[in-house]
Amino acid sequence: MKPRVLIVDGHSMIFQWPDLADLHARKSAAAREELVRRLRGLQDASDWTVAVVFDGRGAKASDASEPGGIHIFYSKAGQTADSVIERLAAKYALTCDVTVATDDRLERVTAEAFGSSSMSCMQLRLEIEAADSAVGREIEKLRRRR
Repeated sequence: MKPRVLIVDGHSMIFQWPDLADLHARKSAAAREELVRRLRGLQDASDWTVAVVFDGRGAKASDASEPGGIHIFYSKAGQTADSVIERLAAKYALTCDVTVATDDRLERVTAEAFGSSSMSCMQLRLEIEAADSAVGREIEKLRRRR
């Protein structure tokens, strides 16, 4: 079975999820951090390796991650997150089961042309909620055994 990779359009998620959009209006960095926290939980509870891509403001593209953590990419100046997502989807589609999460219809079509699957922002939110619930049930089982 191929490794599963989830590539997330970070700002698409933030602006489609009302709680994150509200947080972004007050402090954009806090909204990005909260999205990353949720995606880390999904990765920890699933077999997905998660990468999130944000439109950056810096002079160069960056790929930051922590050991066992999700991969965080910022596009460089003059480049969009969409182009980074497309490059990642093309790179990994041959060796991995890639899913791109975005509400950008053109981005979804492009990712699918590379052989990736796609999901909407709402579908990703439901995946995260299901993973959180599954972890909660497992924790409750462990508590009962003590």
